[in-house]
Amino acid sequence: MKTYFAPADRATPEELALDLARINNNPVIDGLMHSVGGVLAVLNSSRQILAVNDSLLDSLDILDAKATFGLRLGEALQCTHAHEAPHGCGTTRHCASCGAAIALVASLETNAPVEKKCIIRTQKKEGETDLCFLVRSCPVSADGQRYLLLFMQDTTTQEKRAALERAFFHDINNILSGLVGASELLLLKHTGAEDGFPLVKTIKQLTTRLANEVAIQRSLLHSELAELRPVMHGVDVAELLSEIQTLFATHSAAEGKTLLIERLPADLSLHTDGSLLLRILSNMLTNAFEASEPGDTVRLRLETTAGRLCFCVWNRKEIDDAVRLRIFQRYISTREGVGRGTGTYTMKLFGETFLNGKVDFSSSAAEGTVFRLCLPISQTPGNKEQQP
Repeated sequence: MKTYFAPADRATPEELALDLARINNNPVIDGLMHSVGGVLAVLNSSRQILAVNDSLLDSLDILDAKATFGLRLGEALQCTHAHEAPHGCGTTRHCASCGAAIALVASLETNAPVEKKCIIRTQKKEGETDLCFLVRSCPVSADGQRYLLLFMQDTTTQEKRAALERAFFHDINNILSGLVGASELLLLKHTGAEDGFPLVKTIKQLTTRLANEVAIQRSLLHSELAELRPVMHGVDVAELLSEIQTLFATHSAAEGKTLLIERLPADLSLHTDGSLLLRILSNMLTNAFEASEPGDTVRLRLETTAGRLCFCVWNRKEIDDAVRLRIFQRYISTREGVGRGTGTYTMKLFGETFLNGKVDFSSSAAEGTVFRLCLPISQTPGNKEQQP
């Protein structure tokens, strides 16, 4: 049977019935099912559910435990990828990067407990949502047969809070550092208008961005995206690129690396929300710099095609196949630790939902990685205060 990750074979109905009888007659497993307060399930060696406790049923809004009998975990949780291959959960291309699938297969192969973080995109009544679990798979034996005890802790709220707080304070610290540095230089300058104006302008840009950043983060933190209203106006592209150049001149992620802006279009503007656009480009560039080595160059290239202006951010490192499939999924990150995985998610969210653009990427060993944001080009260039 074809599979992209875990074995596809399943137990027959007769084998499942025998397994269930063994589980029900085992006092240790039966005691755990009735005493463990968290989410607990018992699986056979084919990763099919034999029994679940009340906590798991409540989390799935299932009234009868029989509805989960014989299913695999992703199928019971209604994972959106569970049926993308003929043999279901564990056998699709996405399963190779699923923490639950990895934990189950690894514990069966090593006959030892394995714990992994699992991100599942599940289909709920209100639509698709991403859930985070800490999954621990523990092999046990009953009547000479091997089974798996699966413990699951829902960490969705903690992951969301940690990710947003980390991103918020990281961005705010970078902005405040630029603001303080510019103000200190201003004190050293003469009071003449010609000497002071560029620094005053920089301070105004940073202060405005700080206020907008707080508003954006507040909406994300409290899931009030419906209240986030883009302020559409004419954005001068040359000024935007100049601000980006200034921002990354002292950015911690860019230390020891080079930013090369390959094209500066003259007299070109976009009718968009400048704060959200700057946020997206900053995330693109920050990710590119963090994926680069000291001495590397990150390129920001501008292209015009079919009435759209595309911002293309390149770095030379390829993204792994397992991560590539989930690159825009919330909480997924190429770096370790909690509180990550919002950068690419917000790129997609802001760029497409709020700015009516298109965000995508390509990655290969030969060509490196390029993230693209394509936006409609304004038909009234230079009108920086135009309102919708």
